[in-house]
Amino acid sequence: MLSDALKNELQRYAIGPRIKALRLRKKLGLVQLAGHTGLSPAMLSKFERGHMFPTLPTLLRIAMVFGVGLDHFFTADSEQPVIAVTRKEERVRLPTPPGQDPPAYLFESLDYPATDRRMEAFYAEFPAGSRPSEEHQHGCAEFIYILSGRLAVDVNGKETTLKVGDAIYFDSSVPHRYRREGRGACTVLVVTTS
Repeated sequence: MLSDALKNELQRYAIGPRIKALRLRKKLGLVQLAGHTGLSPAMLSKFERGHMFPTLPTLLRIAMVFGVGLDHFFTADSEQPVIAVTRKEERVRLPTPPGQDPPAYLFESLDYPATDRRMEAFYAEFPAGSRPSEEHQHGCAEFIYILSGRLAVDVNGKETTLKVGDAIYFDSSVPHRYRREGRGACTVLVVTTS
């Protein structure tokens, strides 16, 4: 049981209203958010109304759904613009899928330090000898710009081949996959929205 002093201090951060604002901005109902977090709609409702306070692991689970850091819930709202710099040497290179050799592609987040991202930007490399990616779907929109090589993008069964300087925008909520074409590696800039 929390003391009144502790409750008052936690209410000062307005964690519940911040969760609700994120949920409404993404146009999610409590049941939909529950499906993404593994928490019950009733518990989420209690958090939003300030009747309960989430633990840090629970709050982190909620934050991950919205692509925000824990600091989103504990920093004062500010009118300052969001500015985040990602240095090349600080990026982490991840294979997709993990453990497959060679992977379908390698990607690096270009905007991970930014909180409250409205989009996500990645540098992706499809190495020579890579296999086609698995079919997947996510978010609501994706934009790809070809930096080097050639890439075939299959969106809902329709394949388009792109070369250096080409770009494609598509509805990423439908099944799609990527396939490197030619002998060399292909590098691309990918921007997605949720």
